[in-house]
Amino acid sequence: MNVAKSGYRVFSANSSVACTELAKKITERLGVELGKSVVFQESNRETRVDVKESVRGQTIFIIQTIPRDVNTAIMELLVMAYALKTSCAKNIIGVIPYFPYSKQCKMRKRGSIVCKLLASMLAKAGLTHIITMDLHQKEIQGFFSFPVDNLRASPFLIQYIQEEIPDYRNAIIVAKSPAAAKRAQSFAERLRLGLAVIHGEAQCAESDMADGRHSPPCVRNTTGHTGLELPTGKQQAPFPGIELPIMMAKEKPPITVVGDVGGRIAIIVDDIIDDVGDFVAAAEILKERGAYRIYIMATHGLLSADAPRLIEESPINVVVVTNTVPHEVQKLQCPKIKTVDVSMILAEAIRRIHNGESMAYLFRNITVDD
Repeated sequence: MNVAKSGYRVFSANSSVACTELAKKITERLGVELGKSVVFQESNRETRVDVKESVRGQTIFIIQTIPRDVNTAIMELLVMAYALKTSCAKNIIGVIPYFPYSKQCKMRKRGSIVCKLLASMLAKAGLTHIITMDLHQKEIQGFFSFPVDNLRASPFLIQYIQEEIPDYRNAIIVAKSPAAAKRAQSFAERLRLGLAVIHGEAQCAESDMADGRHSPPCVRNTTGHTGLELPTGKQQAPFPGIELPIMMAKEKPPITVVGDVGGRIAIIVDDIIDDVGDFVAAAEILKERGAYRIYIMATHGLLSADAPRLIEESPINVVVVTNTVPHEVQKLQCPKIKTVDVSMILAEAIRRIHNGESMAYLFRNITVDD
């Protein structure tokens, strides 16, 4: 039995073995046992959770890593949180290193802000607090009605650069698009390195996506209109036509690299690496501009579809990601992928929250744009 003398218990909400590795590392650092529970899928794919020990009056931490089957992982988390709530747990805190649907945090056409919907579902299920890491947009924290601690992986990635990249003083930090420039600037300032930004037609920013709300209004054809006939026989002046300034369509310039990367190590930094097409295109441009070694540094290595094969065939030398998302299969397919363990900071966050200690220590020397 997970007898937590410290007064809290830690559970894993994952049904797959690969996804429980992070939870095991966190509990080892905390010196507690992983709570006994069974999470599985019925034959009809329904999620079932069975908590095997009493949680009455306890503070519970649920660790949930997100595999490729995102929707199943969300249901596992929701069902477990509700099971703990109905079992009279005092506080239910979700540890979700990679928050799913974080890219869907803005209105697109006639869609919806799915990230806000998920935040409401978690609150309804019984969660009272969330620990996550490197949200895609920091404003996502405002979607929640309870506290959210958005930890940063940058100290671990910077440590990797300093310890594992030979001659890193000859490196330059690269933003693969202007949107990633703030994060890249934060890395560059802390490492005392230069900064380069890739800009041009190869990039497709979120802000360029078609949005129906910006469609021009329909203008009626008023040709031949002589005015409205009033009962008195007089005519009213015609309704003036709508005249808006002509808005020129966006056209990105040819791809350019702002900054000198010739004869240097290029380190591209971002928060998520999923579809690697943009990263491969950026690496090819940097190689053409004279960079002799190319690294990719990202917090969440989703690495979907053919990402391992594309990385292996590209000029990219090393891809460094954290273990917020399980990617052991991708590492077997591509030896260029390296992993940085962040279980230390997640375990420390759990300890501090339970003991009522300040979280400021975990954010020391970290800027808002990081």
